[in-house]
Amino acid sequence: MNPHTRIDRLAVSATTFDSVPSQAASGRRSEAIHRFLVKPVDAGIGGSVDGGKLLEWIDKVAYAAAAQWSGCYCVTAYVGNIHLDRPIAVGELIELHANLVHTGRTSMHILVSVYSTDPTRKRPVQTAQCLTIFVAIDDNRQSVAVPQWDPTTILELQRHRQARARISVRKRIEEAMAAQHYTAEGTAPSATLRFLAAPSDINWGGKVHGGRTMGWIDEAAYVCGADWAGQHVITSYFGGIRFYQPIVIGHIVEVTARLIHTGPRSMHVSVHVTSTDTHSDRPVLAAHGLAVVVAVDGSGKARPVRQWAPVSEEDRSLEAHARHLVDLRAQVEPFTSASDMPADAEPSHFRAPIPG
Repeated sequence: MNPHTRIDRLAVSATTFDSVPSQAASGRRSEAIHRFLVKPVDAGIGGSVDGGKLLEWIDKVAYAAAAQWSGCYCVTAYVGNIHLDRPIAVGELIELHANLVHTGRTSMHILVSVYSTDPTRKRPVQTAQCLTIFVAIDDNRQSVAVPQWDPTTILELQRHRQARARISVRKRIEEAMAAQHYTAEGTAPSATLRFLAAPSDINWGGKVHGGRTMGWIDEAAYVCGADWAGQHVITSYFGGIRFYQPIVIGHIVEVTARLIHTGPRSMHVSVHVTSTDTHSDRPVLAAHGLAVVVAVDGSGKARPVRQWAPVSEEDRSLEAHARHLVDLRAQVEPFTSASDMPADAEPSHFRAPIPG
């Protein structure tokens, strides 16, 4: 596989969203729900919804919650750990619940829970859960203060505590990722996608939306992982996706994925997204993230993968960095699921899904 080959972008389906927001005590909406059926155009190379498409959906529903709460245009600043627990098939009914769990001065921490099921069933299954952080901005793209949110239910109190506890761990993860160097001294397998940001990539704010950028990260990780494994792979985890600079129409985008660690059945891939104005020759880092991809057999189980051995000093440093990130992620407490709470602990409008 040629690492410089651009994968055909998945068409974004014209899904119909059913938003069912809740009302906060201040009158502002602190929750958004999107509900729709998965269409054939939503499926990836493996026949089910891939990680990039799911991240686009997560970004959209989280944006809806952030914009409703702040009353402003918002930009994605960070997307935290997300484990893809089960594949989502064409024809399944998807529900994405975005709930505010913490506010900073200008930021909103929004937890997105993803549920999916065959529409003939009554019990949706939680497929994934992900924390996103949005920042409210004004017409001059300057950050602005947002209304402060206070938890009122037991579930909100638990999730608020868990969100606050993640702040210090996230800072350590970001510092660890920022301290790494990726140069020509590295010998690890890599892949680069290169293209122009197109009008179809742009959101209503005039910039490439975070979900599209995350889709590119997923695509580059796929190319790198599939090339190393010699077969199709799927993404099982995304972590620490950080956004630095906006990308606009016409920018030259490079998405570089590099293998930094292999486990018995996993490939850890670090991905950098840079953008370059056509009138400049200086690429700017736009986003950075980590993806873990796995090769699967016919029954969907992860297969053993060929092990990669670091060669250069830079290789060894990045491999140690990958192991350090695994240790840091282990310190993160999972967010409490709504189905773990007693029925009388939630407002009557919330319909807690029952695991199937």
